[in-house]
Amino acid sequence: MSTTPAAILDVALQKAEASIAQPIVTNPSIAEKIDYVSRYVGNRAVVRLLLACSLAAIHRGNVDIRKPYTEIGTPDAYSGRYYDESYITAFINKHELPCNPTTAFLTPALRNRNITLTPAVNLVGRPPKLYEAALQLLDDVHQGRITAEELLAQTIRCLIIARNEKRQRMETLLADLKKSEDAIPLSAEEIITLLKQHLACRGSSRLPVLIVAAAYQVAEQYIGERFLPLESHNAADEQTGALGDLEITLVDDEKVITSYEMKTRRVTLADIDRALQKINSTGKRVDNYIFITTDAIEEGIQEYASIMYDRTDGIEIVVLDCISFVRHFLHLFHRLRSQFLSAYQQLVLTEPDSAVSQPLKEAFLALRQAAESAREF
Repeated sequence: MSTTPAAILDVALQKAEASIAQPIVTNPSIAEKIDYVSRYVGNRAVVRLLLACSLAAIHRGNVDIRKPYTEIGTPDAYSGRYYDESYITAFINKHELPCNPTTAFLTPALRNRNITLTPAVNLVGRPPKLYEAALQLLDDVHQGRITAEELLAQTIRCLIIARNEKRQRMETLLADLKKSEDAIPLSAEEIITLLKQHLACRGSSRLPVLIVAAAYQVAEQYIGERFLPLESHNAADEQTGALGDLEITLVDDEKVITSYEMKTRRVTLADIDRALQKINSTGKRVDNYIFITTDAIEEGIQEYASIMYDRTDGIEIVVLDCISFVRHFLHLFHRLRSQFLSAYQQLVLTEPDSAVSQPLKEAFLALRQAAESAREF
């Protein structure tokens, strides 16, 4: 087709927005599969597969929508990753659609493939039903049961509805919180209980980073230290050049003086050894390398960490419990406890959904609302 992929997406968006009240796809079974893939919260990559493949099939009418790999080597194959990275990323960001922030074609189930994606293929992705539904939809287009234009527009329609529902829920939760602004602030121990409840939620591995970051954010002017911009939740330290999950510098300096590494399991001797290897390989001479864990600290770990001070010529390595850390902070900076809670909430809400899921964001607002409402009685 002569029209551009960007123009195709704009047309599909207009069609989707005009059809919010009425599905574009009339076949109930196919419409149900599109809705399922588009709304599945636990894996936001697969919907990008549908967007990229349907876009390519519209833009290049001679391709087989089931062949998004040029390695297949046939004239009707194409690069799904190209369409995903070149057009889908900008489109979903512009319209705030609830999708994975990065290409679907680098996820374990879809990378390094050179096969036609038929319903018989086992992509070994989780959950299997999600991938099965996506492959069936690609086959539905190939078999003529639905057009690529319909698949694209209906998928965008489902994403718009999910986005709008998300916005409405967040607005309601935030409005409920605002009503209790004049109440007595939560005590330090009530905030700790709230954080414990949030950490106990599913998919909370990013939260310890945000807890420590919030502490440094509100205390920055008092301690003269700040945290560097947070890296992606999934980015490896080797890729970013960072020593850990959170790096601390002096306010007027870029030199890292403290590095935090977060664990949602028990810290091991091997973890400490790997930390030393990272310090040696990067050449960064930090003052402190601090492990924060949400699990128990085994006997002997602290002692092993402490002997590294002499071995490293002055780098202190320590293992701290996450809740103990924040409890000490909130009592040390007691007058900042409300600012800390607000900073933590803002960090949670602004994190990409791939790091802090939408249900986890909503859970915090609901838990905070429950805690603050309890003070009114």
